[in-house]
Amino acid sequence: MSQEWTTARRAMMTGVAFAALSACNEPFDLDLRDNVNGFDTSRAVQELPGRPRPDDRGVISYPNYQVVVAQRDDTIRGIAIRLGLDADELAEYNGIEPDVILRRDEIIALPGRVPEPSTGTGQPLDVAAVATTALDRADANGGVTTTPLDPVTPAAAPAAAPQPAQGGAEPIRHQVARGETVFALSRLYKVPVRSIAEWNGLDSEFTVREGQYLLIPQAGATPVAAAPQQVTAPGAGTQTPVPPSATTPLPDETPSAPLPVTAIPDAPDIGTTAPTPASSGARFSRPVEGSIIRAYAPGRNEGIDIGAAAGTPVKAADAGSVAAVTNNTSGVAIVVVKHNDGLLTVYTNIDDLAVSKGDNVTRGQTIGKVRAGDPAFLHFEVRQGLKSVDPTNYLP
Repeated sequence: MSQEWTTARRAMMTGVAFAALSACNEPFDLDLRDNVNGFDTSRAVQELPGRPRPDDRGVISYPNYQVVVAQRDDTIRGIAIRLGLDADELAEYNGIEPDVILRRDEIIALPGRVPEPSTGTGQPLDVAAVATTALDRADANGGVTTTPLDPVTPAAAPAAAPQPAQGGAEPIRHQVARGETVFALSRLYKVPVRSIAEWNGLDSEFTVREGQYLLIPQAGATPVAAAPQQVTAPGAGTQTPVPPSATTPLPDETPSAPLPVTAIPDAPDIGTTAPTPASSGARFSRPVEGSIIRAYAPGRNEGIDIGAAAGTPVKAADAGSVAAVTNNTSGVAIVVVKHNDGLLTVYTNIDDLAVSKGDNVTRGQTIGKVRAGDPAFLHFEVRQGLKSVDPTNYLP
């Protein structure tokens, strides 16, 4: 499997398992203070600023870009009319149709800059300049004829108040790629999920779309990046150490005594039927039969991948209630089942779902079928609270 698919699936499964926990009865910490895989955002929660207040048009201006905070029942077309922009261009830039109703406080990125500031930013709005611009546009289309007026000497105007500085460091403007989730971005930038949701007006499911722009609040932090690797010329890498035997000769070998000859046991009677083994007593039953083609590796693979033919029924590992049924941005179905001891089982890469959120399932009940692929497999996870655990410790 490609590295891109592996990364996307890891981010997807981390996000889905956490989102499923929000539907459970236990308290759920959106700031991930439980230090999942060494990731602790409790300090960042205290240091991150709140989102600056937009001006009267909904615009927030930063040195390198501008965004608009959507109002109630706003659309891309409404924002474009309000700012004098092309609706289709603005919609394409943000990966959304022009007439889709936006969530209140949703962030819309501007492809260029609009005049700033307005009355909402603490400085007066130049009404004459705005009116002149509008008349010039209309006159260019042949729709308005203007007559110059006698000049009027205006009274001295008070000095404009300085525009208030935006709170905190300029946030990172991140465009959502296919397969990314808010939880993956939280881990990438080490910013709490709650802060990203509040800054961008996300819904309770933390839904994002491909092509959407998000503001990532910063407290002087930068995205996590891999450390640069030093490249050396061929043959100039790490020097091979000199073995001790090169300076000190090895001691003379003393041949060991031969091993005693052991008797060869008689061959078993293959005509006798072996007794049926007793129940393994494992906590969960296997959701599908097959070989594990990718093992559990915390931080890289939060579960196991079990190879199985496409269309193979996927069974619930134990009785419980369906806590979540959802899809990622690639359309891959995900089912999360909550069990009576607080454990969660997560199933993905499945089709033909046979359950819905809130359904009660029994041990061994079919919840879907293995999705076609090359290779076809089921991804299966077991979680204790927010932490993934090795599923093989719970399977026969």
